[in-house]
Amino acid sequence: MALPHAQPGQPIDISPLGPGLAHAASHAILKTQALELMRIVLKRGAELPAHSVYGECTLLCLEGAVTIQAEGTSCELRPNHIVLLPALQMHAVRALEDASLLLTIQLPPGLPGSQSSTTSKELP
Repeated sequence: MALPHAQPGQPIDISPLGPGLAHAASHAILKTQALELMRIVLKRGAELPAHSVYGECTLLCLEGAVTIQAEGTSCELRPNHIVLLPALQMHAVRALEDASLLLTIQLPPGLPGSQSSTTSKELP
């Protein structure tokens, strides 16, 4: 069952999931023509393979820990850490612990959103 997207003016709870993290799944929070927000849930050891996003994006760690490998760099995110990823920069995400992240994507005008907002390739 798909979760409904938030509507303008509707408060959105992005609190850590706590004990619910073990049973949670990634889901879209909201989507407009220029903005997408998703909660990404990764279990320890799970990975998002190398890909890029047409627009700039941020990843905010809400709970747990992940590593982000981007073109030539690597960083670790823990709760309350945020990272900016430039448009079209290849990156991969690996969970060091069960984790949930808030993904924000700003899509450039005229480019598609949702499932077509990413491309997959190998990291250099």
